[in-house]
Amino acid sequence: MICFATISKISFKMYKNKIQWLSILLSAIFLNACSSNNITNEDGLKKYFDENKVEGTFALYNNAQGNFNIYNLSRFKDSAYLPASTFKIVNSLIGLQTGKITNSKMVIKWDGITRPFADWNKDLTMEEAFKVSAVSYYQEVARRIGKPTMQMWLDSLSYGTKKITSNIDTFWLDNSLKIKPDEELGLVKKLYFEQLPFNKTTMGIVKKAMTQESNSNYTLAYKTGWGTKENGKALGWVVGWVEENKHPSFFVLNLEGDKDIDMVNIRKKILMNCLKDLGYLQGKK
Repeated sequence: MICFATISKISFKMYKNKIQWLSILLSAIFLNACSSNNITNEDGLKKYFDENKVEGTFALYNNAQGNFNIYNLSRFKDSAYLPASTFKIVNSLIGLQTGKITNSKMVIKWDGITRPFADWNKDLTMEEAFKVSAVSYYQEVARRIGKPTMQMWLDSLSYGTKKITSNIDTFWLDNSLKIKPDEELGLVKKLYFEQLPFNKTTMGIVKKAMTQESNSNYTLAYKTGWGTKENGKALGWVVGWVEENKHPSFFVLNLEGDKDIDMVNIRKKILMNCLKDLGYLQGKK
């Protein structure tokens, strides 16, 4: 979490080593630094959600200025949703840290089951699976990690609701685990600054995998997610950072709409419109 969730929910019994205590301390400092004075409500971004017939929230934290730009503050800080494929960030970190993923080039063989996306139906490396968001690859990683180890890391990270109440290979997809948009933003901020309880090599591999665009004006790094809520609506995520002139800003987009919406294109369109509206992607930040 990044700003609004109370620190009292943290169970200190879970944090027994110095790295984890440092993570708590950094979170506490950041929590105390936040106030309503550094939040700008961006109601003007509503048009991008309306024109695509979805509802949601977008938030951006400018690290250099310490300011938030947020559309739909209540959804950003109060509501939790299944993480869907944004959980590949954490699944990758845990897999690499525990050796279940040896490196970004580790191949998991295709199981021969044909799935809706052609890019999934072949042998994949971790790097490839992350880029095309191959569910089957990461389901196998989760099975290799196992429930006890996975639960330990969810507790250590205080990741969302921290609950694995269903199968080890579906819990981030079936609404048993949920996370708030502000928590997603906080996670990628800590990842960028390598403040998570993983070694630097592990975090570096995941940060590289998240990089989607890099040019003279900006670097854009993110992970997407797409799932189905209990009510049948489609849920979409994009969480990551944009870096201009070596200055990072961290963002989260969370949206939902009818189950048959073009989620892949809509979420990217809204993300880019929001960033441009706030003056990003021009190399001037």
